[in-house]
Amino acid sequence: MRLPSRSWSTWALWLLGLAALCAAMLVGRGTLDKAHVALLLLLVVLGGSAAGGRALGVTLAVAAFLAFNFFFLPPYHTFVVANPLDWLVLLVFLVTGLVAAQLLYRAQSEAIAAGRRAAEVDRLAALGAETLSAGRADEALAAVTRVIRTTLGVAECDVYLLDAGTGALRQVVPDHHDGQGPEAPGVTRWVAENRQAAAELADGTVRMAAGPGTSALGALVEQSAGARSLLVPLAVRERTVGVLRLAKPDGIALDPAQRRFLDALAYYAALGAERVRLSAEAQRAEALREADRLKDALLASVSHDIRTPLTTIRALAHDIAAGGDERALVIEEEALRLNRFVVDLLDLSRLSAGGLPLVVELNVAEDLVGAALQRVAGLANGHEIHASLDPAEPVLAGRFDFAQSLRILVNLLENALKYAPARTPIELTARRERGDLAFVVADRGPGIPAGERARIFEPFYRPPNARPDVGSAGLGLAIAQRLAAAQGGTVTCEPRDGGGSVFTLRLPAADITDAQLAIER
Repeated sequence: MRLPSRSWSTWALWLLGLAALCAAMLVGRGTLDKAHVALLLLLVVLGGSAAGGRALGVTLAVAAFLAFNFFFLPPYHTFVVANPLDWLVLLVFLVTGLVAAQLLYRAQSEAIAAGRRAAEVDRLAALGAETLSAGRADEALAAVTRVIRTTLGVAECDVYLLDAGTGALRQVVPDHHDGQGPEAPGVTRWVAENRQAAAELADGTVRMAAGPGTSALGALVEQSAGARSLLVPLAVRERTVGVLRLAKPDGIALDPAQRRFLDALAYYAALGAERVRLSAEAQRAEALREADRLKDALLASVSHDIRTPLTTIRALAHDIAAGGDERALVIEEEALRLNRFVVDLLDLSRLSAGGLPLVVELNVAEDLVGAALQRVAGLANGHEIHASLDPAEPVLAGRFDFAQSLRILVNLLENALKYAPARTPIELTARRERGDLAFVVADRGPGIPAGERARIFEPFYRPPNARPDVGSAGLGLAIAQRLAAAQGGTVTCEPRDGGGSVFTLRLPAADITDAQLAIER
């Protein structure tokens, strides 16, 4: 710790003061005791040490020692000591003066260090107040950069935010239309990718830190005194979120206290960058939720308005068909198909809003399987459907909405019939899987790639390899999954050994006997 330098005037004042004191004591030398002389001279040494620091204190102690011997110990005006015990007095005086100067120096050093720590605490408190008072995330980050810039005395302080999704590293610019400025230069990207600090020297070369961590950063700053810019990686929970860049045209020089402060402020900047990222994600999520809400409202409104003219078209087509015009039958069939599509749109919007009523009651798997087979009997088109129940279970029962569960199972069977090759069998199995009742539909179709299995349950989505003539709009599986979830169940898709797909509808099972089922019904 270096103390502030003292002016030569302070040295001259205290040395003249020592000389004046000696001259005054020479006037009354005959009446003064050795102890009086030692105490008065020691008083000057202490005052000089307090005013001018350790060097002045040591100088005054040595000068007072020599003056004590030369002027106040017989024989006078020589450095010879007549009484051997006077050597003890001189040595004790000298040691006391030197120790006092050192103790005062240490006290001053500790006081300065405490003052600097208090200043650091004040700056951190100011930083906390700045960030807490900022309404937006980018404003809080701008407050952090302002405190860093003023505290460390640098000309520029920029933060580059790393997009974990795209890998882009762009400067954060408050009040910009999207909060992001230009792309980061190559050195800044290297710092983000390797999580190691770097310094751009005045000659244009770049010096890298020996490794990650505070100690490596401190060593880099110490070795790169005068660097025109310093790049520090920002990390939160062992994850890189961006880079802090400090720049100063005439060179960056940080003392140990400023380096420690930089380490603390870098973490504040990392938290600010993380808050900006989370705020941007929250805004995007809110925009998507609003868009989804508006979409559902539009679908419900449009679908409801379309059903009335469809009913009129079907009625007119039916009357025309009765007169023998076969084209009216085509119109009626297409109107019926469009009406089913509108019903699906309405149900999808109701499911998204949680407004589709369900009647969950006790049912058996055998009834659901039988009803599903009757529904799809006219669509088999050369396919055989092999249905089977688990023989180990006397009664496969569950609690679910029979009509909506039938709709799900029919949808899974229709999909299998559409996509499976001609004359290949479809297998339908019902079994108990712990607390679930599982209805498994397996086909030998083209299968679904791993990356598409989650997306097939999205509304209006159809796999890229789907045939264009399957006659669906991509709503069936989305409705099926939502209907199952509303009853506490699931619909999943897995690949089938040997080719094809396996769709499984799981609904809550129930432990019940035939007698109990008859009573409840």
